[in-house]
Amino acid sequence: MKIKIVNKSGHPLPEYATAYAAGMDLRANVDQPVVLKPLERSLVPTGIYIQLPEGYEAQIRPRSGLAIKHGISIVNAPGTIDADYRGEIRVILVNLSKESFTINDGERICQMVIAQHAHVQWERVDVLEETERGTGGFGHTGQK
Repeated sequence: MKIKIVNKSGHPLPEYATAYAAGMDLRANVDQPVVLKPLERSLVPTGIYIQLPEGYEAQIRPRSGLAIKHGISIVNAPGTIDADYRGEIRVILVNLSKESFTINDGERICQMVIAQHAHVQWERVDVLEETERGTGGFGHTGQK
């Protein structure tokens, strides 16, 4: 699939790290380092603009290495970039650790996964079909 992209960052285009990777790394595009203090969040620009085809979205997800090593995550994970959005992709990073973390220009800050999705039409009914699970949720399968 080909997707149109504008790169105003001066960094390489997002790319897959391995042949079977689902996500591409996005990089910070900042004029000066951004210091995230514990429990602080920041909207970090990437300098990347994309044009997705109808029926697709870009999911913005945390990088596992930043999460486990430094407690850096994404507040609204996964973030969604809709097909009709034409603005810069920016990422809401949060520091969940007890130590400050510095985001430098060009640093890989998240992953972007391109995914197909469906639009639905609601069919109003009075009752839903029964299932074995029924209304059980939030850990119900762990109870005996």
